[in-house]
Amino acid sequence: MNKKLFWIFALSSTVYFTQGIEALPSQGLFYHLKETLNFPAQKIMLISSVITMAWLIKPLIGYVIDNYFSKKKWIFAALAFDVIIVLVLGLTPLTIFLLVALLVLNSTNTAFRDVGVDGIMCVEGKLYNATGKIQSIQWISIALSGLLTGVGGGYIAQRWGYRYAFLCLIPFYMLVGVTTFFYKESSNAKNNQPRSSLFTDLKKLFTNKQLIIVGIFIFLYKFSPSFGTPLFFIQRDTFKWGKLWIGTLATISTVFQVIGALLYYKYSQRINIKKWLFYSVLLGAVVTLSYLYYTPVSAIVYNILYSLVGMFIFIMVLDFMAKNTVRGLEATSFALLTSLSNLALTASNLSGAFLLPLIGLKWLIIISSLTSFLCLCLIRKI
Repeated sequence: MNKKLFWIFALSSTVYFTQGIEALPSQGLFYHLKETLNFPAQKIMLISSVITMAWLIKPLIGYVIDNYFSKKKWIFAALAFDVIIVLVLGLTPLTIFLLVALLVLNSTNTAFRDVGVDGIMCVEGKLYNATGKIQSIQWISIALSGLLTGVGGGYIAQRWGYRYAFLCLIPFYMLVGVTTFFYKESSNAKNNQPRSSLFTDLKKLFTNKQLIIVGIFIFLYKFSPSFGTPLFFIQRDTFKWGKLWIGTLATISTVFQVIGALLYYKYSQRINIKKWLFYSVLLGAVVTLSYLYYTPVSAIVYNILYSLVGMFIFIMVLDFMAKNTVRGLEATSFALLTSLSNLALTASNLSGAFLLPLIGLKWLIIISSLTSFLCLCLIRKI
């Protein structure tokens, strides 16, 4: 591996590792909302959707990153704001309104870092024919960070609460700053070309037939009414699982996510992505239906097995998106595709929150399985 590619891997891995570590306060926040503020499942799902709203404007973030300053400078700026925000979150007691507002801002900074490093991945990855390998490294890193956030997040939630967890993020932001400093942008990754108007770039994106078809496919592929939060309630209220056991199970599952990412790293340049996408749709429908049988034992099996398979498929979809980005607008077009994916996940959360009290968990799972097939009408056109 040459020195340039090493620092691309190093930057990508530290950005994604830190993005995963940012989930460290999530368990404490969940318990704060559920057990201190006594919020019901649907309200927590709604708050979760609001916090991630910034990820729906990733194409706009991508346009800014593609056209102004450089991707390195945007990553540095996001890191500086992150440190300020987590200091406020960690040191100051806040009302629910201010808490959510700062979480939205923190999520926005994460989106800027994510779009910046993904733009680098698309440009440099195409240059070295390594988009799949870089993304495998990214998601191995984010999975490894899950080893800390699983047990660590549960321990911190039980011992100190979510505010202490936010303060623990500061050293990781500094680590990203170091790798960002040593990464040297290639001429393709720098914004050294004359800037086009927003209208010109939008026209370039939305007249690209392949990009539009891929975008619609990604939305339909990712959308299905969510039922993850109700399962978490079952774990706590029916199975009577403790916070540390839930964190431990998350850690075990993370090990299998790493295995899935390693497998994709090894086979990413050999597989037929289109064919595997078709198979993954069928598998996804079966996996969803399996949650109709949810016991303490099956919950453990599902967490472990689906973590491995899910990570392999997840990176495959991201690799597919990276290969279909528009030249010169890599950050913007990749952000557009990932924002459609995030929009589908937000729609999944909102539709799940809406349907759960109306039809119950059983029928929500069945409907979620059936929606898996919506994307098949486009499989031949991608």
